[in-house]
Amino acid sequence: MIILQRKVAIVTGVSHTDGIGAAVCRKLAADGNSIFFTYWQADSGFVESFQQEIRTSGVECVGAEFDLSEAKVPYQLLDNVQKQLGIPAILVNNAAYSTMDGYQELDAETLDAHYAVNMRATFLLCVEFARRVETSGCFEGRIINMTSGQAEGPMVDELAYGATKAAISGFTLSLSAEIAPLGITVNAVNPGPTDTGWMTEEIKQELSGKFRMGRMGLPTDAARLIGFLASDDAAWITGQVINSEGGFLRS
Repeated sequence: MIILQRKVAIVTGVSHTDGIGAAVCRKLAADGNSIFFTYWQADSGFVESFQQEIRTSGVECVGAEFDLSEAKVPYQLLDNVQKQLGIPAILVNNAAYSTMDGYQELDAETLDAHYAVNMRATFLLCVEFARRVETSGCFEGRIINMTSGQAEGPMVDELAYGATKAAISGFTLSLSAEIAPLGITVNAVNPGPTDTGWMTEEIKQELSGKFRMGRMGLPTDAARLIGFLASDDAAWITGQVINSEGGFLRS
C-alpha cells in the first residue's frame, strides 16, 4: 500500500480507548499520518495517555474537546487543526449521537439533538474541509463518513438515529460528485455491529450467531478499511457506502 506520508488526519468522536475512533487513529498514525482527534466529556487520563500512545508511531498527535452539537464548532475545529498541525488531508467523521426512542417517545428535542451532531456537524465539517483543501491548492483529500447500515434493514426504537445517519449516505453521494474535480474522495463506511465495549453479554449472544464469518465485528476491522480509503490506493473510489459487516444477517 502507498502511504500518505505525514499528512494530517482528523478523527472525530474518540472518547475511549476501545472505540472505532481510537482504532482509526492508531491505523492512520501507523501509516504515517499526524492525528488530530476530538472527544467529548472523555476522561482526562485517557486523553493524555492516548496522545502519548499515538506519538509512539513517530507522528504528531493533538486531542481536543469539542461539542459538535454547537453550530460554530466545525469551523472552530478546523481552525484549531490548521493552526496546530496544518491543512488537513483526511477527515473521518466518526462522532455520533444516539438515544433510544420510538414512535411513542420521539419528539422535536430528540430529533434536534440527533440532527445537530449526526447531520449538521458532519455536513459542515465535510464542506469546510473541502473549501480549505481547495484554497490551499493541495487538490487532494479523503473524507470518510460513518453510517450504521440504515439501508440494510430497520433499526427499531432508534428512529432519530436511523434517520439522521441514513442522511449521511445521501449526502456522501452528492458531495462526492461536487468535489471530485478537487481530487477529494468522499465515501462512507458501515462497520455493522461492532464490539467497542457497549455490548452486554446478552446482546453479544443474540448477535454472535448472525455473523457468517464466525465472530463479532472489531474496531480494527473498520480501521483497516478506513485506512485503505484514506490511502493513495483508494484514489479512484468515491461516492460509495461500503457495508463491511462480516456477512451479518439481519433476518
